[in-house]
Amino acid sequence: MKKDLDTSTAISEMVHTFYTKVQKDELIGPIFNGVIEDRWPQHLEKMVGFWETILLNERKYFGSPFAKHAPLSIEKKHFERWLELFNANLALHFEGPLCEEAKKRAKQMALTFQYKLEHHVRSGK
Repeated sequence: MKKDLDTSTAISEMVHTFYTKVQKDELIGPIFNGVIEDRWPQHLEKMVGFWETILLNERKYFGSPFAKHAPLSIEKKHFERWLELFNANLALHFEGPLCEEAKKRAKQMALTFQYKLEHHVRSGK
């Protein structure tokens, strides 16, 4: 039975199952693994806090996620793959209003980051 992302436990499961796929992905896995290296437990904890902040309104994430992505050599195809894996992971394990909200927020983030990175590169910052 699928569940919604309405608890910390469900969000943790979502983050861990998703990033397991990311780490193994041929396109985006090398980017994530190259940056995160052996700090995956810390990264996963941070991502759980990020999604708890977004979906449960529990202030557990503090920071600027875009700043971490700005120096990376990522482009539209990387965001599309990230979103594809994210949505496939949700479809496999979760359903409900907060699951739908997570899909919406992930799409918004991908588009916003992509736009900002393109502007960042064009402006030479």
